[in-house]
Amino acid sequence: MAKPTPDRLRLLSANIQAGSSTRAYRDYVTRSWSHVLPNGKRINLDSLAELAANYDLVGLQESDPGSLRSGFTNQADYLAERARFPFWSHQPNRRISRIAGSGNALLSRIQPDEMLDYALPGRIAGRGVLLANFGEGKDRWTLAITHLSLGAKSRQLQIGFLAELLSDAPRLVLMGDFNCDFDAPEMRPLYRETALEPPPERVCTFPSWAPQRCLDHVLTGGFEVLDYKAVPAAGSDHMAVGVELLPK
Repeated sequence: MAKPTPDRLRLLSANIQAGSSTRAYRDYVTRSWSHVLPNGKRINLDSLAELAANYDLVGLQESDPGSLRSGFTNQADYLAERARFPFWSHQPNRRISRIAGSGNALLSRIQPDEMLDYALPGRIAGRGVLLANFGEGKDRWTLAITHLSLGAKSRQLQIGFLAELLSDAPRLVLMGDFNCDFDAPEMRPLYRETALEPPPERVCTFPSWAPQRCLDHVLTGGFEVLDYKAVPAAGSDHMAVGVELLPK
């Protein structure tokens, strides 16, 4: 199990696809049952826990808070226990009866001073941002975890909301599945109105078996990025993004 160091932070952002396994486009059809049944997900979650154990903070997207497809298990809670994270929080954003649920989550070895969650605007409800504040005074920093919409118009609304929400934070991290590249036109308000900067390199994360699209990012402000890479996330159709940060 990794332990946090006082000067460096190891962060992971992962769309875990609710623990499902997708290794080719045909699996969206042939394994469609995995979207409603829990079979096979525990093995993937255990692999994700092994990966998460190497990091200080982990932001999850598409984490099931407890429904039929997860065996009525809160996946963030399960991962926190398996990877021995003392602190965790979950933001459920979308639920389809008792069949499926989805949301953002945080696993942390550092105790947050404050946890907040917000619904994001959009043409279809069900997106949000989970926000954690750490430290005090000059050491204070903010971590936000989100999963943006597929449509560009909804992303524009959501990014505008995020830019206003994070505009006063001098040191911050925004991570998640943005469903667009970091230099897409709708992303510009984040760089113009907040301390956030684009990642140091373009890392493609989707589909995980042959990454061609750069959809998952960790944006930072007030940190030096020491390492930035894509990491396989068990059977998810997205690669995770792992970073190592040094406060400026």
